[in-house]
Amino acid sequence: MHDADTIDLRQLRCLVAIVDEGTFTDAAIALGVSQAAVSRTLASLERALGVRLLRRTSRAVTPTATGLRVVAQARRVLADVTELVREATSGHERVRIGYAWSALGRHTVAFQRRWTAAHPGTDLLLVRVNSPSAGLAEGACDLAVIRRPLDDRRFDTAIVGLERRLCALAADDPLARRRSVRLADLTARTLLIDRRTGTATPELWPPGARPAVEETHDVDDWLTAIAAGRFIGVTAESTANQYPRPGIVYRPVRDAEPVAVRLAWWRDDPHPAHQAVRELLTELYRAG
Repeated sequence: MHDADTIDLRQLRCLVAIVDEGTFTDAAIALGVSQAAVSRTLASLERALGVRLLRRTSRAVTPTATGLRVVAQARRVLADVTELVREATSGHERVRIGYAWSALGRHTVAFQRRWTAAHPGTDLLLVRVNSPSAGLAEGACDLAVIRRPLDDRRFDTAIVGLERRLCALAADDPLARRRSVRLADLTARTLLIDRRTGTATPELWPPGARPAVEETHDVDDWLTAIAAGRFIGVTAESTANQYPRPGIVYRPVRDAEPVAVRLAWWRDDPHPAHQAVRELLTELYRAG
């Protein structure tokens, strides 16, 4: 049995340096240590693994067959560690903002451009993740734009704006000729929803007057099914801005409550940019 806990990054860096530099002497120079330290470190790695990794001659050092495999794996481990460190310390260099269906609607481009102008040292990335936390819980983003309450005490949220609710209809639907619709107009239809991330639920309607419901989990599938005329959708205004689609029209639902747009972040470890993002989003939504 060989204990992986006895292997450390210093040993892996030493092994890679010897192979890359070709001699113990050159490896010691590259690492900034003594040649004796290089020899001791390699010997400790070989003892921990129970195998010989290098062949030493008076002229050269070459990997054994096992050594070649270990060196290849060591390079991957060291690259992963470098990426881990970059990920953990990238807060001031990058902010990833997740969203489920639509980003920031008509404010998306203005937000991206104003952020770049005001924070040139912090890259902004918008990431679509169709999960209740829009990728926050999954580690896919640093902040998330969500449009339904997030029932998870690990996160804090703040409302940054409101969006109208719109009905998505096939372009040849009789209701598409109207400038707006009411919830009662939709009762006899079949509503296509995403229960995980969507803002529309049967509870928008009073009991006894609720439409039939079918489920989907993807905005493209939602749009395609609605365009075919089988379903209707009720969604936040941002969806219409982000997904204009031939065969689809959006009409305001004039008696439905607006959708609250929230920014979410980790309560115990907020991203350094979360306050700046919150302030800019609030300003954009307030300006209309």
